[in-house]
Amino acid sequence: MKFIGLIPARYASTRFPGKPLALLGGKPVIQRVYEQVAASLDAAYVATDDQRIYDCVTSFGGKVVMTSPNHKSGTDRIREALDKINLPYDVAVNIQGDEPFIQPSQIQALCDCFNDPATQIATLGKPFESMEAAENPNSPKIVLTNDNYAMYFSRSIIPFVRGKEKSEWLANYPFLKHLGIYAYKTEVLREITQLPQSSLELAESLEQLRWLQNGYKVKVGITHIETVGIDTPEDLARAEQLL
Repeated sequence: MKFIGLIPARYASTRFPGKPLALLGGKPVIQRVYEQVAASLDAAYVATDDQRIYDCVTSFGGKVVMTSPNHKSGTDRIREALDKINLPYDVAVNIQGDEPFIQPSQIQALCDCFNDPATQIATLGKPFESMEAAENPNSPKIVLTNDNYAMYFSRSIIPFVRGKEKSEWLANYPFLKHLGIYAYKTEVLREITQLPQSSLELAESLEQLRWLQNGYKVKVGITHIETVGIDTPEDLARAEQLL
């Protein structure tokens, strides 16, 4: 199978305008993401709606596609980019433009999900290390089938561990954190971007519930590496220290 990495990147951000162009260790954040992805897949492209990001990517020799400014989600943006590129790839890998520390092993775990021919969409999960982290509604949880397909994603702690104090829950069930990295068979990507929002998606504000509610099979690869996204200038300062 041939895999293409697509990196949606917007200039406008409520918490951190211009984030993709912010310097991290002397390089723009978007360049660091691109280099990690390009080294791991058959091809990589940035999908943006901003000329400044477009010019930045071309300046460091990266591939980039200009997309509409009117998309409601990164999924819609990469679908447009895929159509514009118009090359025969089997799987599109969606990696956010604010994930400069995405690791090759994580990308490989995502791609390995497609060794199972039933996989239509893939994503990653990481075991929680504390109940405090699991209780954070900004860290969605995944419940899996025995063969690692997603049964449900929730901002709530699921499942409920009956008969145990909450301090004991993590020792009695392997709560799994969802990492927002996706891969789609290209024909599936084109299908899911035509779906209307679903009731579960609207309730939890989780796009992936639209796909589950419409019957798509989402395979979950397991990683033990934490992602380090950059949402604010404070995150950038911490990332600089980590680098």
